[in-house]
Amino acid sequence: MNFDNKKIIAIIASIFSVLIAVIYLGLTFVLDSRGPILPPPPEAFGVVVIESFL
Repeated sequence: MNFDNKKIIAIIASIFSVLIAVIYLGLTFVLDSRGPILPPPPEAFGVVVIESFL
């Protein structure tokens, strides 16, 4: 089989592309399996909540 430089570069680029896709799918699966995203507490916004018990 006779490979020239363009074919070798195309094969390497396609392997790299598939590798990135597999890593992306794995990362998405892991992050998605952690459960729903909860909103941050009010203290994270710099707002202080003062409750009065009158």
